Amino acid sequence: MDRRESLRTLVMGGMASSFFLSSCVNDKESPIEEGDIIEEKQGYGRTPAEIERDEDLMSETFFTEEEMAMITSLSDIIIPEDEESVSATEAGVPEFIEFIVKDIPEHQLPMRGGLMWLNRESSKQFNTLFVEASKENQLIIIDQIAYPQDFEKTSPGPTFFRRIKNLVVTGYFTSEPGIEYLDYRGNIPNVWDGVPQQVLEKHGMEYDKNKVSLYMKPEERGKIMKWDK
Repeated sequence: MDRRESLRTLVMGGMASSFFLSSCVNDKESPIEEGDIIEEKQGYGRTPAEIERDEDLMSETFFTEEEMAMITSLSDIIIPEDEESVSATEAGVPEFIEFIVKDIPEHQLPMRGGLMWLNRESSKQFNTLFVEASKENQLIIIDQIAYPQDFEKTSPGPTFFRRIKNLVVTGYFTSEPGIEYLDYRGNIPNVWDGVPQQVLEKHGMEYDKNKVSLYMKPEERGKIMKWDK
């Protein structure tokens, strides 16, 4: 099983923590009043306060250009492009992480500290910053902190990697390419043709032929039912 398929299994199994998507806004402090919901072009409702807060966060910048370059490299190491889907960067994951650390400030110190540690480790091992290291050398460091059995037990690297991996996975599999890769269909109506005939026969049952034509009409499947008052 490859890396992307492993992550897909993790997400579909419900193991991706909602912690990374939890807003730092306390709903009890800003209760939603009736009539506050606004339908946007994206197809979901947002309150005026939520829209204003999103705009404020989008107007701010937290990571430096160098830090964003590191996050971009890490994102594509964790979820690279393959024949089935695009890379994490093409799915907008670095921008997602930039937004999340502003939305949930408790990520800021661990993320910035982790990136600083990564640069120090790259300089110590290869005498260069992480983004300037070769792909092979970058993967050496990532393998050390992704599979830390033989790595320094006191190193913050593995803890940092778990955090950014969770952010990358969350960002990717909530993006349009990620949802398409999961083949998530959502609330799509299907077609029901009744209990299969072999099942009915097994249990000695059958439909009332005088009524089945009334409640099972394939030609009317696209019509919306209008109930009597």
